[in-house]
Amino acid sequence: MASTANTETALKEAMTTIEGTLGVALVDFTSGMALGTLGGGKDLDLTVAAAGNTDVVRAKLRTMEMLGLKDEIEDILITLGGQYHLIRLLKGRGKTGLFLYLALDKHRANLAMARHQLRKVEDSLEV
Repeated sequence: MASTANTETALKEAMTTIEGTLGVALVDFTSGMALGTLGGGKDLDLTVAAAGNTDVVRAKLRTMEMLGLKDEIEDILITLGGQYHLIRLLKGRGKTGLFLYLALDKHRANLAMARHQLRKVEDSLEV
């Protein structure tokens, strides 16, 4: 698992470098627990989002298995009226079972840049 200090640094990097970020979390989708959160608020409970998006990831993985798809999920995008929710599954030794969850203000965010920068945040996470 990622160290607490490293998780906090990575989450701060996401909050400060990705335009329009409302909240970010590192989530263990085997348990549904958020290992770290930053941002959010009364309208965006990141603990609830972590648990709920764990169900999304598990459902997609089950569907891929049933379809016999031998591929990996890079990210999952959920587009709401005013927000983007981006789920990026982490890859690499020790990162299996983790994802970064990013909530963005749709009107302030550049989705392509957010995806690019979230990859950089993933690379900075040490486990």
